[in-house]
Amino acid sequence: MPHTFPIDNEKLSAYLQHHVEGFQGPITLEKFSGGQSNPTYKVTAQSGVYVLRRQPPGKLLKSAHAVDREYRVLHALNGTDVPVAKVYHLCEDLSIIGSMFYVMEYCDGTVYWSASLAEIDTNERRGAMYSEMNRVLAALHSINVDDIGLTDYGKAGNYFERQLGRWTSQYRLTELQNIPAMDVLIKWLEDNLPVDDGRVCLVHGDFRLDNMMFAKDKPSVIALLDWELSTLGHPFADLAYQCMQLRMPAGMGTIDGLKDIDRASLGIPSEEDYVAQYCQRMGIDRIDNWPFYLAFSFFRLGAIAQGVAKRAAEGNASNENANKVGAFVAPLAQMALQVINNAK
Repeated sequence: MPHTFPIDNEKLSAYLQHHVEGFQGPITLEKFSGGQSNPTYKVTAQSGVYVLRRQPPGKLLKSAHAVDREYRVLHALNGTDVPVAKVYHLCEDLSIIGSMFYVMEYCDGTVYWSASLAEIDTNERRGAMYSEMNRVLAALHSINVDDIGLTDYGKAGNYFERQLGRWTSQYRLTELQNIPAMDVLIKWLEDNLPVDDGRVCLVHGDFRLDNMMFAKDKPSVIALLDWELSTLGHPFADLAYQCMQLRMPAGMGTIDGLKDIDRASLGIPSEEDYVAQYCQRMGIDRIDNWPFYLAFSFFRLGAIAQGVAKRAAEGNASNENANKVGAFVAPLAQMALQVINNAK
């Protein structure tokens, strides 16, 4: 069973009262369900409702669970065309709740978990929501990082080479058993790295439907959530990652994919149309090496899932279902190999 890490509400309330303008306790905390990485809480106080996001306690992999980076990028994006929650305070004092955390505004919207948007009652609105996600992605990739103070937020150039090395290393560190499909996939990715084309932008790193909060009354994104994996990188990584999610079947993790679903009957664009929308918004003609970007996305998600499984085995995962995630690693690798084989 995972360990529990209680928070001293009175101590936290006193701290926030001192560091967040206008904050007034007492408080109650409610942990949000879902998510595998940084535990997130709804903070209800006398002065209003807030959100607290913390690092999980316990031994952490180097550079993982960087809530300080999340805070920095959210602060930088405030006031841009990318919708984000307003952040109020970053606490690096581990004595307050046992780990680093930050506090941000509570956005009152809706998060959808099914890529088919089954809860939406018209094809027109489904299509508008996918167009809105596409718009937000293009807006993010169009941000001038120098203008918002994120010039040093990551290394520029050779993004896929560096990411492949990083996630291969993370995967090996968390490997609980040998998975032959992952070994084959890693070798193929190493042998087929595209030549760096010089594109560099702010990438989200986990751009998918359930990391977006929509307005309740219209198909508009009011907050792009969960920036833990953001960095300076290649724009096609985010695009391929979202399209990879849409290729997945139902029942793999928290989001149900669109594999074997007739998108046109739901008003949802095909992958080809979605990519074409993005290209039009970004002013480019096409995307070369698309199978590589898709295969890399499957690999990276597999490596992330392996890390979640490792934390579960050590009792440090933030979600009680984390120990089931390890079963997804091999199927993800096999899906990547299918993409590769289909492109031959």
